[in-house]
Amino acid sequence: MRLARRKILALGSGILATLSMPAIIRAAPAEVIEMRGTARGERVWFRPHGLAVTAGTTIRFINRDPGNSHTSTAYHPDNFDRTRRIPKAAHPWNSDFLLPDESFEVTLTVPGVYDYYCIPHEMAPMVGRIVVGDPGDAGWEGPSTDTEDVTREVFDALPRVEDILDLGRIEQEDGT
Repeated sequence: MRLARRKILALGSGILATLSMPAIIRAAPAEVIEMRGTARGERVWFRPHGLAVTAGTTIRFINRDPGNSHTSTAYHPDNFDRTRRIPKAAHPWNSDFLLPDESFEVTLTVPGVYDYYCIPHEMAPMVGRIVVGDPGDAGWEGPSTDTEDVTREVFDALPRVEDILDLGRIEQEDGT
C-alpha cells in the first residue's frame, strides 16, 4: 500500500512540474546592464551601452563599479526637466543613486528608442540606448533628434539605432 502512495505522489509531482512549465516559459524576458568604471574612476560606462530587446523586457541595471555610485535616468521632462528621449507613451524612470552591487529594474513595454544617462557622469559621457522592438512595430517611435539638451559628446556617444538592431547589443569593455 505504501508503494502505491509513493508512486501516486511521484506521479502527482511530475504532473505539477509539467503544468508549471508554461508559466516559466511565459516569464518576461530580462536583460542586465552593468554600470562600470575603471579602478581610479577616470572612465565610467554602461555595459552594454546599446541593447535591442522585445517589448515587455525587464532591464536590470546593476552597479558593478566599486568606486562610484551611479544612476540610470531616462531623458524625460519628469526627470529634471530634460528633453524627452524615450517614446511618448513610455513611463520615464530614475533609479536614484545606486551604490556598488545595488540594482534597479524597469520593464519597457512601448516600442521605440530609449536614451538614458547617469546623473553625475552624463558628461563622461555615461549614456546608453535601448531599442525596444523594431521600426515596423505599431506605435514605434524613433530616436530623438534634439541636440539642444545634450552636448555633442553625449549625442555622439549614443550608438546608432541601426547598429543596435544589427548587432543586438553594443558593448563597451573599458569605457572607450
